[in-house]
Amino acid sequence: MRYQNATAYRFLAPYLLIFSIFWLWPIIDSFLISFQATRTVPWRFAPTFNWGRLIGDPAFFNALKNTLLILVIQVPVMISLAIVMAVLLNSPLLKARGLFRFAFFAPVVVGEVAYSAVFRLMFNLDYGIINKLLNSIGLPNVDWFTNVTPAMAVIMMAVTWRWAGYNAIILLAGLQSIPENVYEAATLDRVSKVKQFFYITLPLLKPIIVFCAVLSIIGTMQLFAEPFLITERGGPGGGTETLGLLLYRQGFRSLNFGYASAIAYTMAGLAIAISLVQIWLTREPK
Repeated sequence: MRYQNATAYRFLAPYLLIFSIFWLWPIIDSFLISFQATRTVPWRFAPTFNWGRLIGDPAFFNALKNTLLILVIQVPVMISLAIVMAVLLNSPLLKARGLFRFAFFAPVVVGEVAYSAVFRLMFNLDYGIINKLLNSIGLPNVDWFTNVTPAMAVIMMAVTWRWAGYNAIILLAGLQSIPENVYEAATLDRVSKVKQFFYITLPLLKPIIVFCAVLSIIGTMQLFAEPFLITERGGPGGGTETLGLLLYRQGFRSLNFGYASAIAYTMAGLAIAISLVQIWLTREPK
């Protein structure tokens, strides 16, 4: 048995070595860097320098506010939309279901730069299709990218468009795991389809919904591409700057690696804490 275990670890050794060098060590090293003042030469150990700055940094609290705003509004809307899409995809009345599943999942494989450019064109003030549609029903143009509220709405719509179908496919797998005889028994008891959805489908689908919500929370906490590409680095005036964008600005533009590492671990801690609260609130009663 010991020989077999040793042989197994020999086969795992190349992976464990690469894992340690490129994943485990960077995590440990970045944590240590967060306790150093990296704007001096040489770097010096200053445990409260970066973490103390977080408490009084208006840019950090602005990015935190924007990130939590997206989290509170966009994630519930996206999960709700994904549930509706999954139910429709699971309907036996739907023809060409394979085509629709591919269509809903396709946004995930579209390049971030490409779809961000499309959203910028769609919401352009002068010739974007969204303003053309608003004009067609008698509404004035909206300057989507120079006002904070419309710019934030564009970010939320873009993220929802990209990830709602992905979550719908996961939820669809959960729907297909629910036994049909449960619905047959409810139908025999003359339970309406609406009540079946709220009292059978949603409770049985709750673990999958929680899983999708946790994934979405983690993704939102590190949101970067959309505010960077669509609203031009978190504009206007930092109104759509997220924690991920602030981390990039501090780490790769200002080369303040210590402060960027502190922001990164704050993001990770918040994502873990919010996810744990989400799981605790939706746990099954004993």
